[in-house]
Amino acid sequence: MNAKLCTLNKQSVASFTFNLIVLLTVLISFLPLVPGLMGLLLAAFGYIPAIDQYTLSITGFTQLFTWPGLSQSVVLTLFISIASTLIAALFSFAILQSCWHSRWWKQLETLLAPIMALPHVAFAVGFAFLFTPSGFIARILGDQINWQLVHDQYGLGLIAALTLKEIPFLLFMSIPLLKQLNINTTLITARSLGYNNAQAWQKIILPQWLPKIRFSLFAVMAYSISVVDVALIIGPTRPPTLAVLVWQWLNDADLATLPKASAGALLLLLMCLAILLSIRFTEWFITIKCRTWLSSGRYSLPIGGKSIIIITYLITLATLPILLMWSFAQRWRFPDIVPSRWSLRFWQQEWGYLLDIIANSIMIALVSATIALVFAIIIHEHSIKAIANKRFLKVPRLLIAIPMLAPQLSLLFGIQVATLYIAHQYYYLWVTWAHIFFVFPYIFLALDGPWRSYDQRLDKVALSLGLSPFKVWWQIKRPLLLPAIWIAWAVGISVSLAQYLPTLMLGAGRISTLTTEAVALSSGQDRRISAIYALLQSLTPFLFYIIAIVASRKSGSLEQQRPTSTSRISTPNVSVSQQSNHP
Repeated sequence: MNAKLCTLNKQSVASFTFNLIVLLTVLISFLPLVPGLMGLLLAAFGYIPAIDQYTLSITGFTQLFTWPGLSQSVVLTLFISIASTLIAALFSFAILQSCWHSRWWKQLETLLAPIMALPHVAFAVGFAFLFTPSGFIARILGDQINWQLVHDQYGLGLIAALTLKEIPFLLFMSIPLLKQLNINTTLITARSLGYNNAQAWQKIILPQWLPKIRFSLFAVMAYSISVVDVALIIGPTRPPTLAVLVWQWLNDADLATLPKASAGALLLLLMCLAILLSIRFTEWFITIKCRTWLSSGRYSLPIGGKSIIIITYLITLATLPILLMWSFAQRWRFPDIVPSRWSLRFWQQEWGYLLDIIANSIMIALVSATIALVFAIIIHEHSIKAIANKRFLKVPRLLIAIPMLAPQLSLLFGIQVATLYIAHQYYYLWVTWAHIFFVFPYIFLALDGPWRSYDQRLDKVALSLGLSPFKVWWQIKRPLLLPAIWIAWAVGISVSLAQYLPTLMLGAGRISTLTTEAVALSSGQDRRISAIYALLQSLTPFLFYIIAIVASRKSGSLEQQRPTSTSRISTPNVSVSQQSNHP
């Protein structure tokens, strides 16, 4: 009897401790949402004590709506975000339709990792070196081209760059989803009814794929409507996008522009919400309301996914050798294909500054990604307990996704205002916390597939044999999911290394990282120095992806570790998560 009471007491203490850890995780991960939204709303309506404004007013909105170029900026922002998201979604589906389980699908999947590891800023710098009037493409084709994709007034270059960067992300997120849909069986059934491959994909698989890829499309749309760093490098300038416009107002030396900037940030948030709702409505209209196209004959659109993926990979991977050549070029006249003189001068000139900047970037990325990884594991474990026991409240997926779905600029403005009231001088603390806030959803999504596919019967058997819950997790579940954990950790580091606005706004310009320096140097500085920073920003995530892939292979795949008596661990979704070992 005493032994039973002791066991019950231990279980209750362990359960209380775990719930307390979950509560702390939720507070740390999502607490910035409160000051972010509240600070934004108060500042938008004129309550900014930092500049001695204590009364609510609509002066900021008046200044915003009377600004001469606002309507053009809003229309341009909507055009860029909607076009880039829709084109990326269409091209991603075309690639899946054309290449799924083809003979070169494994190679395509393997190349997803280096492309996803390439930060947006480094890609934007390489894209500019490729497509400027004196860029590498112009050097090859000479006078045969006459385009302007960098800083063009319609934002076509920005649309192209965002599309090329988001296609690999949508492909990566689609792989586990399509594994769940059991595509091979669907295609066999469709062929037996007389449908060809394209008709089966567009009339059967597309209506199932759209709802499952919804949150990924939301994330792509939210990023494209609020992107600042890439827009500063290759986006339009007369007028700029609304996010860049708000960013310029925030950095204006005249503090009287703060109400206008905060009103612009609120407008950006409302625009983002409106577009997300329109995506949801479009999905509902296509898949639920207007279903006649599903049964109206066997017509299918001819879309060539293989040519799209080849162009995507060629342009994306071509940026790295271009950056490498520019970093060592001493003289590269137009229209020479390669530099006429090479030199280490600029590397030697910058190396003294680079060491501190690289150390800063890696330190913040390691700390934020590791903490976010622990938090994501805790929330996943709590979700499993909440499903098994209805007494536990499950953390809503929408709450987890808010840092991905809301414009960074809108949230960070409110957070920045809130830090002024607490202790704004702790710059590394606020920057690291902001990185955790924005990294956490990506790590959570990266672990979602493996955690869903894990066979809970293994835990039940181990618990019935007398192991404690922690020992069950450490000795049984952790080894099975360790490969996916390594990859999620690398994803988190990559996301942290690419953060521009959180570092600049909450660091107050006192914390320099490879991303902040690359953006600053891209606007008119020497191309060779810009190339050095962009190249290092590209290679740093690669290093951690390589470490994660090697470590995940050393720890073994899930298929190698699964017990032969359990069949569910080998379901397609597990191998998917594992396919993130070589994405």
